[in-house]
Amino acid sequence: MRKVVFNVKDSSDLINMAVRVGSNEFLQLIEDAVQRLAGENGRVGSLRITGRLVHVPPTGEAIIVGDIHGDLESLAHILKSSSFMEKTRKGENLLLVFLGDYGDRGIYSSEVYYVVLKLKEMFPQNVVLMRGNHEGPDDLLAYPHDLPLHLRRKFGEDATDVYVKLRKLFNHLHNAVLIEERYILLHGGVPSKASNIDDLAYAHEKHPSESHLEEILWSDPWEGIRGTYPSPRGAGRLFGEDVTNKLLRMLNVEAMIRGHEPSEEGFKMNHGGKVLTIFSRKGPPYYNSRGAYLQLDISKAVEDVEQIKQGIIKF
Repeated sequence: MRKVVFNVKDSSDLINMAVRVGSNEFLQLIEDAVQRLAGENGRVGSLRITGRLVHVPPTGEAIIVGDIHGDLESLAHILKSSSFMEKTRKGENLLLVFLGDYGDRGIYSSEVYYVVLKLKEMFPQNVVLMRGNHEGPDDLLAYPHDLPLHLRRKFGEDATDVYVKLRKLFNHLHNAVLIEERYILLHGGVPSKASNIDDLAYAHEKHPSESHLEEILWSDPWEGIRGTYPSPRGAGRLFGEDVTNKLLRMLNVEAMIRGHEPSEEGFKMNHGGKVLTIFSRKGPPYYNSRGAYLQLDISKAVEDVEQIKQGIIKF
């Protein structure tokens, strides 16, 4: 991926910009992001995009970030600790993937959206923005949905305009990331009725008549069951190891990486290590003691669970 240079010196500058941003600049950033994401079809650098599925060749390194939920401090730590901006500017083959759930639950939701959209603007071939259940379609809004309150704190009378633009943006975020022969990345869980890869790529077009998008955004792995069961979340399903295995075989990958679930240590493993949950924020209202993100050499074949766990960075 090509080397680029920007006026923003480092991640600290980016965080400071997010704190100071006004509504006009933020609205323009969202508009630019919508146009950029809407145009992401075919080849984008080394990535190949079909529908809203990102195909990643198994080369280089990937940094994978789970739910942030308005925790600007954790996001700042991840960017600094991973040296993403510095490494990318040096031309290193590095991909930064966000698994969704950028806002709600945290007072700095606006600032988090600003940072991730600015990263996408600065490094369009190196940043992938996935859709979480808190960026879901209108008929699947998470509850409580407190993003409008955080926008009002930040932008006052302009908050409604910002919210409308963000809702438009959510419809362009990616459904899934496939790191070929290695991993499938989904926000929540397995679309249990999927029969081919297009069911992931075009899940948004088949919603709500088919359940693929709902399960991608809302489902959770569960131990000791076969098939799926109703979820206590009120959307999505609980899915067993047999459902995971079916998807992994269909996609010719070894493991699934997802966010969506709070985890006391910032991560958890399910289904014999074939499902890894990453949760990248700390503090209320979840009160987990640690957050985590993932740093993987994706050029290496997946041999066992321990290899994946070695890439977990806790903070």
